[in-house]
Amino acid sequence: MSTEIKVPVLPESVSDATIATWHKKPGDAVKRDENLVDLETDKVVLEVPSPVDGVLKEIKFNEGDTVTSEQILGLVEAGAVAAEAPKAQSASAGKEAARQEADTKPVQPKAEAPKPAGKTDDLPPGARFTAVSQGIDPANVEGTGRRGAVTKEDLLNYARDGGVGQAGGARPEERVAMTRMRKRIAERLMQSKESIAMLTSFNEVNLGKVMAMRKELGESFLKEHGIKLGFMSFFAKATANALQRHPIVNASVDGDDIIYHGYADISIAVSTDKGLVTPVLRNVERMGFADVEKGIAEYATKARDGKLALEDLQGGTFTITNGGTFGSLMSTPIVNPPQSAILGMHAIKERAIVENGQVVAAPMMYIALSYDHRIIDGKDAVLFLVDIKNQLENPHRMLLGM
Repeated sequence: MSTEIKVPVLPESVSDATIATWHKKPGDAVKRDENLVDLETDKVVLEVPSPVDGVLKEIKFNEGDTVTSEQILGLVEAGAVAAEAPKAQSASAGKEAARQEADTKPVQPKAEAPKPAGKTDDLPPGARFTAVSQGIDPANVEGTGRRGAVTKEDLLNYARDGGVGQAGGARPEERVAMTRMRKRIAERLMQSKESIAMLTSFNEVNLGKVMAMRKELGESFLKEHGIKLGFMSFFAKATANALQRHPIVNASVDGDDIIYHGYADISIAVSTDKGLVTPVLRNVERMGFADVEKGIAEYATKARDGKLALEDLQGGTFTITNGGTFGSLMSTPIVNPPQSAILGMHAIKERAIVENGQVVAAPMMYIALSYDHRIIDGKDAVLFLVDIKNQLENPHRMLLGM
């Protein structure tokens, strides 16, 4: 009996999806819940598993085709085995016939073809171009992408660490189409620049007391909650507290109205090999530090494995992004509409500051708040940043809700 493979029900905000990769071909054996095909939407990549054990009987849409909600992608013959699939038999017989024919023919000498850097057909377009231009054999590179795939970043890190030199002065070029996610990111960024009167304010934070608290309580925190105490939970909680005290920063514009949100649903920017995504931690004002750390860790794992669901990315009243992960010292993050503000974290650097009349070295971070000047005045933005600064420089007060 044939069982239909259908596109999952897509939310109203996602009209269609593109078939990114089929992981099976007709005639292949499949197991129940085994991923058959990846569907790329504007926001995430969805995996479509097999509903039953059997053999993939038919594929109705090819890679690159656009499909809509609940459309039939293919058929699985439930209970069948791969040997019974006609295409599998035909392919096997053809290979055997070709082998027998080759055995009866004399081997003709031929010129040896130049050897490529390595097999690059299975790499994403950006990674493939990097492998060719840098002269890297992907087989020598440990992949950190989805299912162990080698990403562009993996190849660049390998080359930077001395794994290989430049590819003999070559000047290769490659034209590739943007992924749907990259197109959507581009659209959202342009929408933000064109529709928001955006301004950025800066401040700096001495994280000495936060670092001391992490050092003092980190081991106990790990034993108690099973997760490390990171910096992001301090920033997320400080932000949630500040949003309660400065509600205009947590508001959004809807036509001629301003919508005030009495909750802090904070989008946390996470980098993936396909682009930046912003899963949402909901009701952060009610969460403890351990809840925040666990939520962020779960989203990071989901993002790395391509398991983020559409509902993980929807909503959000404010965003935090951490360019310091990549070494950024200062930047002006772009607001994510319909939100009205975004907080940018940066690298922690020891700098000379004056404390009690003495010059000392302290772990300092620049923080940036980009905001929609249509509804947020400069005073509100500055007071919001100062609020976050005061909490992080006095974390014991923050833990007491002061």
